[in-house]
Amino acid sequence: MLLGIDQGTTGTTVIAFDDSLRSVARAYRRLESQHPRPGWVEQRPEDILSSVTGAVAEVLSKIGGPREVRAAGLTNQGESVLAWDARTGQALTQVIVWSDRRASSLTERLRLDGHASRVRALTGLELSDYFCAAKYAWLLEHDQNVRQARLEGRLRFGTLDAWMALHLGNLAHATDHSTASRTQLYNLERGDWDGELLEVFGVPAESLPEIRPSCGPWGELTHPSWGGAIPWRTSLVDQPAALVGNGCISTGAMKITYGTGCFALVNAGGTPPSAESGLLASVAWSRNVPRLERTFAFDGGVFTAGTAIEWLVELGLATSPAETSDLAMSVDDEAGVRFLPAFTGLGAPWWDPKARGVFDGLTAGTTRAHLVKAVLDGIAFRVTDIAHAIWQAGVSVPSTIRVDGGLSANHYLMQRQADLLGVPLEVAAQSEATALGAAMLAGDVMEMPASAAAMTFEPRLEFGKREELHAEWRGWLERARALGTR
Repeated sequence: MLLGIDQGTTGTTVIAFDDSLRSVARAYRRLESQHPRPGWVEQRPEDILSSVTGAVAEVLSKIGGPREVRAAGLTNQGESVLAWDARTGQALTQVIVWSDRRASSLTERLRLDGHASRVRALTGLELSDYFCAAKYAWLLEHDQNVRQARLEGRLRFGTLDAWMALHLGNLAHATDHSTASRTQLYNLERGDWDGELLEVFGVPAESLPEIRPSCGPWGELTHPSWGGAIPWRTSLVDQPAALVGNGCISTGAMKITYGTGCFALVNAGGTPPSAESGLLASVAWSRNVPRLERTFAFDGGVFTAGTAIEWLVELGLATSPAETSDLAMSVDDEAGVRFLPAFTGLGAPWWDPKARGVFDGLTAGTTRAHLVKAVLDGIAFRVTDIAHAIWQAGVSVPSTIRVDGGLSANHYLMQRQADLLGVPLEVAAQSEATALGAAMLAGDVMEMPASAAAMTFEPRLEFGKREELHAEWRGWLERARALGTR
């Protein structure tokens, strides 16, 4: 069997797949995030590890143990980071989650110093505290334990793949090209850590992990509760894994994952794409075949999506995420209520870390259904912003777009999205495309067809109406963005 381990922001999902890529066992462990200050998002490093070990142990118990696993693939959150002690392996910090915005003033300082264009040219990424480099730099400036560890030569910075490799894979300090390319310290053209970038952010080279191919022999994953070792064959960022799980292995294929955030990715082939229109260029995965071969991706993300739905539930505006679809469909399109999904700033193509969420158009007649619909519409419009930027950058509009993630089960959101994009959306029958993609890469079965679509949403709006709605949204977004900026 093949094992896909998806270590995500809201939880860890582990799935065992048979040789036909059918799911035969699944386990999930939820993770909590802490918000010690406005804009800060943290997780406990120990919780990350226990969520992985617990979910893997549960799946192994269902399939007959580690001996049944032919290969395992592990994905990580990408831009979430922490620091630890090289001598003891103990965490020096909490995990700073990708959506954390504490380093926004640091990146603004670098922007004012004129570094933005050079950073973009070297990395394919917009200068932003979304990426790891700014978080590392912030820790070096503000955390006494981190500064002391650096002085004593025992500081290690890493993304969550490196943290798990240390504790579950017996690897001293390792990451892959996919994850390294999301740090903003990786030279996209050369494929290694860049000395100029290290100097810009003040990050010591010796604190960073060795970069390895995403696919290949990573060794074994072990834990006392598993009763044996698991062959570890793939490690990469979660969103590129979902690209594979959705069958997007040919150049130009596109997928959108609707989870804690929404992430639209396009397979860009074997040449680094030019970062234009506020979009991001990075490595999707890499392999030695026999020399290093990298596949690239072009992408953009909406930072506030599933978090906004959970917020609605916490406020009592919906009894569950599933109810939001029915509530949104119960009111008409002319209510005039809008919502800007920007709890932790705006990502592509705007890159405004100071933007915050905004409701507009409220009246005495506004109901909870109107508010719920506005949130779902806001998510759909933000994804449309990114898709338009991708297509304006020269990527052809695809005949269909594959979608996955928890919010892909929301029928109102999917129909609204298809209408705004003008492209049919195919909802993956296997909703856990990230775990599936990790397993496919681990088993070297990328050429197997993607799972059949469980449902297809056909666009119902005419071109002119779509363009009118998006133009109205873009004008409103500029006003709301200014209002919500802190």
